[in-house]
Amino acid sequence: MDFQKIADSLGAMTCIVSVEKLDNGRYGKVRLVAGNKAYIDSIEHPAPGVEMLSQKFIPNSEYTAYLTRDLNFEEACYRAAVEKKCIHSYAHPDRLDVWFNMTFLPLLPDDGNICYCTYTMEINLTPSSERMSEVSSDVGTAVVEACITLRNNSDFKEGMNKVITNIRELCKSEYSCILLMDTYEKSCSVLCESFDPDSKLTPQENYLNDFFYPIAESWEDTIAGSNCLIAKNEQDMEVVEERNPTWYHSLKESGIKTIVLFPLKTREGQLLGYIWSVNFQPDESPKIKETLEITSFVLAAEINNYLLLNRLKILSSRDMLTGVMNRNEMNIYVDKLSKGNQETSNSNSVGVIFTDLNGLKNVNDTEGHSAGDKLLKDASKALCEIFDSDDIYRAGGDEFTIILTGISKEDLAHKASQIKSISPKYDKLIFAVGYSYDDDIKNIRQVLAQADSEMYKDKAEYYRLHPDARHM
Repeated sequence: MDFQKIADSLGAMTCIVSVEKLDNGRYGKVRLVAGNKAYIDSIEHPAPGVEMLSQKFIPNSEYTAYLTRDLNFEEACYRAAVEKKCIHSYAHPDRLDVWFNMTFLPLLPDDGNICYCTYTMEINLTPSSERMSEVSSDVGTAVVEACITLRNNSDFKEGMNKVITNIRELCKSEYSCILLMDTYEKSCSVLCESFDPDSKLTPQENYLNDFFYPIAESWEDTIAGSNCLIAKNEQDMEVVEERNPTWYHSLKESGIKTIVLFPLKTREGQLLGYIWSVNFQPDESPKIKETLEITSFVLAAEINNYLLLNRLKILSSRDMLTGVMNRNEMNIYVDKLSKGNQETSNSNSVGVIFTDLNGLKNVNDTEGHSAGDKLLKDASKALCEIFDSDDIYRAGGDEFTIILTGISKEDLAHKASQIKSISPKYDKLIFAVGYSYDDDIKNIRQVLAQADSEMYKDKAEYYRLHPDARHM
C-alpha cells in the first residue's frame, strides 16, 4: 500500500498511523508511518506554542518521538486501526495551548498484526463552540441534563450531588467524585461523591489528611500533558504505575482496577480540582471520554462561579482584620432570631456574651495602631479557641459579641469564665466580659442589651481595681 500517496491525497494535516496488535486486547508500538506536507510542516515548522519534542519527521518513527505518551491518542488509534471504527475527537491537551479537531479513519488491509489508520487534525487557537457541540445525542442529553439540574437547584451542592450520581451511572462505575483543590492553602475538599449501592469503598473524606494533597498534586504529571487520564485495563494501569507508583499502589490496595480522571480548569487555566470515577465498565470508555470532555468544561465554569460567589460572601460577611463575622452579619442574624428563626438549633434558648478589650486605646497611643491591630487579632484567636468563628462577631472597634443558640445557662456561664482564663496566654490581652441568657430566642435584642450592660459593669470593676490603667 502506498501510504505516502494516501496521505498526500488529503489536503488537511494528515499522517498514516500503524498500531501493533497483540493478544488479549493489548497493543504494542504506535508509529507515524508517513505524513503529507501540511502534517510534516506542523512538526518541522511549527507555529509558536505547538512545538513537538522533535522538529525532524522521520517516517515510521514511534509517535512518542514527537509528543509525550498519551493514552487517549493511543486509544483513538487502536479503535480506528484495529477495531476499524471511525473516530472523531475535539480536545485541548494541557501540553499545548490550542484545541485539536481530530479524525481517525481505518485503513485496509492489515499487514499481519500491523494495522493502519489515518490521523487528520485541524488546530484551533480558541475553542470552537460548533465543534464542541458536535456530539452524539445521548452525550448531548447528559450534558444538557447536568446544566438543567444545576439551574433547577437553589442549593448548589445538592445539585452537584445529583450531577455526580448521573456521571457515575453514565460511567457505570463503582464510585465517582468531584474533588476541589485549593492550591494556595495546599488542601483538598470533596464537593460531591456518589457510590454504587454495592460498593465497599469508603468516603474520600477519610483520606484527606496532610499526606493527600501531594498525591492530588501529582495527578497533573500522571496525565502528562493530555486533557485527561483514562486507564481502562491492565495495560493502561501499567502506565499509571510507571508515572505515579505511590498513587498506583494506593489504588491497587483499595481494589481499584480502572480509573478516569478529568481536570477541572477555569478559562484562564487555573486548576479547580478533578472529576474522577473508578472501577467503570471498560467498554464505556469512549462514551465516558466524549461526555466528560464537554461536561467538565461546563462544570468547571459552574464551580468557578460558585467559588467566586463564596469568596464574595466571605468578603462581605467577615471582618478582614480578625477573620470573625462582621457587624452586618450580626445584625442579619439577630433579625432572624428575633422573628423566631432558630436556624442552627432545635432549642428556643439563646445566650449572648459581650466582650471588649481593656487597654486597647493605651496600646494604640503608646505603641501604634499596628500593635493595636495585633491585640485585636490575639483577641480573635483567643475567642476562637473557645467558640466557632461563625458564632463570633466583631461588633465594632474592640467589641466582640458571641451569640449561641441551644445552650444552657450553666454552659454559657462556663464559657464566659473561659474567656477570662485564656487571656493570660496573650500579651496585654485583658477582656471585659458580660453575658445574658433567655429561654426564648425571640428575646435576642433584650439579651444583647443585658449582656452589654453586664460587660460594662465588669469593665468598671476592672478599672476600680486598677485605677492607674484608666489613665495609662
